[in-house]
Amino acid sequence: MSDSIFTQIINGQIPVHKLYEDDKTFVFLDIHPSQPGHTLVVPKHQVEFVWDLPVEDYQALMTTAKKVALRLREVLGTTYVGAKVVGVDVPHAHVHLIPFYTKEQYRAHGDTDAQPDDAALAALAQRLAFQ
Repeated sequence: MSDSIFTQIINGQIPVHKLYEDDKTFVFLDIHPSQPGHTLVVPKHQVEFVWDLPVEDYQALMTTAKKVALRLREVLGTTYVGAKVVGVDVPHAHVHLIPFYTKEQYRAHGDTDAQPDDAALAALAQRLAFQ
C-alpha cells in the first residue's frame, strides 16, 4: 500500500494544524470541518481499517481520541463531542471527533469545495493544542 495522505502528514510532507502527537498517534484539525474543532485522530501505523489495527495500536488510538475529546469539550465548551469511524474517504484508519450542541450539527458535512481558512484553523489549533 502506498503512503496515504495521513502518512504523508505524519511524515511532515503535508502541513497541518497539529493538536497532539505521541509515539503511536497523531491528531490534527480537519481542513473542511463540519463544525469548529472537527479533529482527526490517526494511528501512526498505516492500516486501512480501524478494526484491522493491532490491539495495542487500537487501544492507543481510542485512548488518544478520549483525551482529545475531553480537551475539545473543555476548551470549546460544547455539550457533546461525537466520534465517527467512517473508513471510506482515506485508506488509513482514523477517528473523526466533532464538537457539537445539536444533532443537526453532528450530522452536518464540511464543505470540501471551500478553500480552507488557514488563519482560523491556526488560531483554533493554538487554543486546542496540548502543551
